[in-house]
Amino acid sequence: MTDFSTQRVMMVDTQVRPSDVTKFPIIAAMLAVPREEFVPAALRETAYIGESLDLGAGRVVMDARVFAKLLDALDIQPHEQILDIGCGLGYCAAVIARLGAYVVAVEQDPDLAAQANAALAAQSVVNVVVQTCGLTAGVKGLFDVILIEGGVGQVPDALLDNLKDGGRIAAVFMQGALGIAKIGHKSGKDVTWRYAFNASLPVLSGFETATEFAL
Repeated sequence: MTDFSTQRVMMVDTQVRPSDVTKFPIIAAMLAVPREEFVPAALRETAYIGESLDLGAGRVVMDARVFAKLLDALDIQPHEQILDIGCGLGYCAAVIARLGAYVVAVEQDPDLAAQANAALAAQSVVNVVVQTCGLTAGVKGLFDVILIEGGVGQVPDALLDNLKDGGRIAAVFMQGALGIAKIGHKSGKDVTWRYAFNASLPVLSGFETATEFAL
């Protein structure tokens, strides 16, 4: 029988801490949430390997290093409300729920959304609401923090409109196979993006860079 608790500790000790993520709330949350309960059944035994896990159709469960470093850069506070875009099976939402006050997790695939709801309920996560809708359209309300769980070429204005003045948004901007994780800070109507670290994630559908045509 696989000892997932030991694997979880090893994940934090070998993937998270060596990546200079040492904030206690992040470490505690990643130690507490059973990652194996938020991955496809066929991948449970590999839930804690140091890479992203394939959900199909270009979607992944982010690897622990990238996820932890995004959380470290976002510095989520206990009173804050978070918008989680592309929540998949709900792992990141479950971790974020331990850091902030309330999470709206958006998933456009009805099957993934249903499985996320079931997994979150099974783990008694009560401060996450999963919404089944398009990832690029934005939702009702304003949020202190937005996390995009996938690569982007661009971030739709509708999502930036969901960010409060003074809020932060995290995304991994991809150019071919190379990517850069950036944190956007909103001031008024403007968002200023700053380099965080190098990372790579599959680009989410609808977040590709717009192609300009010239005659």
